[in-house]
Amino acid sequence: MKENISDGGVGKDVSRLTLGNFLSDVATAHAGRDALLFEGQRTSFDALEAQARELARALVGAGVVKGARVAVLMANRPEWVVSAFAVGLVGGVLVPVNTFATADELDYILRHSDASLLLMQSGLLKNDYARDLAERHPEIGAAQSGALRCPALPNLRRIVSLGDAPAAGIEAWSSFLESGKGVDDALLDAITSEVHPSDDGILIYTSGTTANPKGVLHTQRAGVIQSWRFADYMGLGPDDIVWTAQPFFWTAGIAMSLGPSLAAGSLLILEETFDAERALALMESEGATAAFAWPHQNKALAEHPSAATRKLANLRKIEFSNPLAPIVGLEKDEWGIYAAYGASETFTLSSCLPANTPAEIRKGSSGVPLPGIDMRIVEPESGEAVAPGSEGEIAVKGVTFMRGYYKVLPELYLDEAGFFRTQDGGYIDDEGHLHWKGRLSNMIKTGGANVSPLEIEAVIGNFDKLRVGMAVGLPHPTLGEVIVLCAVPAQGASVDEDEVRAFLRTKLAAYKVPKRVLFFSAEELSYTGTQKIQTEPLRKAALERLAAEGAEIDGYPFATAV
Repeated sequence: MKENISDGGVGKDVSRLTLGNFLSDVATAHAGRDALLFEGQRTSFDALEAQARELARALVGAGVVKGARVAVLMANRPEWVVSAFAVGLVGGVLVPVNTFATADELDYILRHSDASLLLMQSGLLKNDYARDLAERHPEIGAAQSGALRCPALPNLRRIVSLGDAPAAGIEAWSSFLESGKGVDDALLDAITSEVHPSDDGILIYTSGTTANPKGVLHTQRAGVIQSWRFADYMGLGPDDIVWTAQPFFWTAGIAMSLGPSLAAGSLLILEETFDAERALALMESEGATAAFAWPHQNKALAEHPSAATRKLANLRKIEFSNPLAPIVGLEKDEWGIYAAYGASETFTLSSCLPANTPAEIRKGSSGVPLPGIDMRIVEPESGEAVAPGSEGEIAVKGVTFMRGYYKVLPELYLDEAGFFRTQDGGYIDDEGHLHWKGRLSNMIKTGGANVSPLEIEAVIGNFDKLRVGMAVGLPHPTLGEVIVLCAVPAQGASVDEDEVRAFLRTKLAAYKVPKRVLFFSAEELSYTGTQKIQTEPLRKAALERLAAEGAEIDGYPFATAV
């Protein structure tokens, strides 16, 4: 068993491993430098700290106390960063909300997290969050600031929105900042000094094995350790200019983009939404040296008509397998961070190799367990550890492992030795390298996001034209997996693929909507002895059906993805 390293091996004073101290430390180390670039406006490290402290004083003035849950519904913009650190400064628990969340998902997260305050932008693209909230919950329109009383969201007392107040019970950002006028720096500093690295810090919601998203509760130190760690592992420094499309409402965006860039003193380019042409223009004009995006976004960047004519010679910190690599002139595989394994429960990666590790080593494994992480391979049924080199289920615990699933008893997800059973298969070789071999569960990972089949199937249960629907993940070269719904129509019902997908779009976030819907008869399904539909035969049948059609999904002939 590995030594339990309290600082995760990052060489920092453990007492400094809080969000507030992290911001103070990077602002001091990189004073005078620009930290963020958003829509042509630059935010320096000094300004970022000052704005976070201003908002923190407003939180104190509004009655936010240590441990209070503060939800943040915003895209990647400076106010998201300011909000995250302001909540950390006062010892609150940050609850990032997925900007793709449906109305039902948003309500569930606000209720389940016990959020008492929501900081939000009023809308994004076609989403009008503020209007929709007020329409669903009339109490918001009738509420006075700070005195919301809504049984559907019983702990929510206050909503604050960027820009003008869009409803009576939603406060404008500028007005909310006035709440901090009577809070001086001495009081804020006293509050911040009582925040401990072991305190609850971030509550992330991610799809799980149930119909509703899981609340993954992390300590203050988890994200801070990963921020320092990956600045080092990725070789980032003050001269780097990082463009990212990784959303901050998931751990990857925090631990692999935002945190490392701040720790290294790099300039981080933020965008609310992904647009290939705009992203390429920004990379060119700013001389970006690193770009972090999901596989399908990298594909879109490389295939954009302007990509070949862009001056992107500075872009060197991307994977050699990235479709952009030949366009920017990479000739050798000298940098890569994807020799790794991780999950939301370990605040992203729990095993990894430094990005400058020789390619022949990086390509051969999923890295080695990170300092402060205990990892073992166990027999899935008995939980007994297996011999080195033997395949089994990956089990982990350690310094960046979650505090727990919020409102779930620990004995339901930890084994007797305190390890988390990941439901992923693999083995550890004689040199200590992890080799991930695939999923033991039915979770679907598409475009970098986890999607629970049960969540989709729960929605299908309310669609009366289908007798049954089962979601499966099928391999795809850029998305990892694509979601395909295998459905049996209800007796006598006339229904087509477009109708099913249109219904699902009203109930699910866009990335959870199946790319295809395939119809089967009940006789074509295979069942277990307890009359449950067998997943593997259905997945195979879906593959064969799509191959026979010559189907294309996101530009790839599906036979290529099989």
